[in-house]
Amino acid sequence: MEALLALVDHYNFVITIFLMVAGLYVVVARSNMVKKLIGLSIFQTSVYLLYLEPGKIIGGTAPIVDPKFTLYSNPLPHVLILTAIVVGVGTLALGLALVVRIHEAYGTTDDDDIADRNRDE
Repeated sequence: MEALLALVDHYNFVITIFLMVAGLYVVVARSNMVKKLIGLSIFQTSVYLLYLEPGKIIGGTAPIVDPKFTLYSNPLPHVLILTAIVVGVGTLALGLALVVRIHEAYGTTDDDDIADRNRDE
């Protein structure tokens, strides 16, 4: 019963772990390159959540030095994740562009078919 209460108290970590495992499963189990990119995006989102969850302190304020504030929230994780989101969008766009080029060259986005075709040559 206590384990269930601990899971309920930390539901945000449970969701993060679920997204991480789901994204990793999609990357490993699927052979379609577009689906793999979607799995990587899901996995990346779980990492964002993992960094953001401890960044906000309930009752904490912005880090402005003032004698009436004693509890502060750290803004650094939010800034780092904002940068990571921008880099993630760029890498996803590059990955999709590569998938389009691979589809033009091989006529498929299935990596097993591409590997078989390269083995035959």
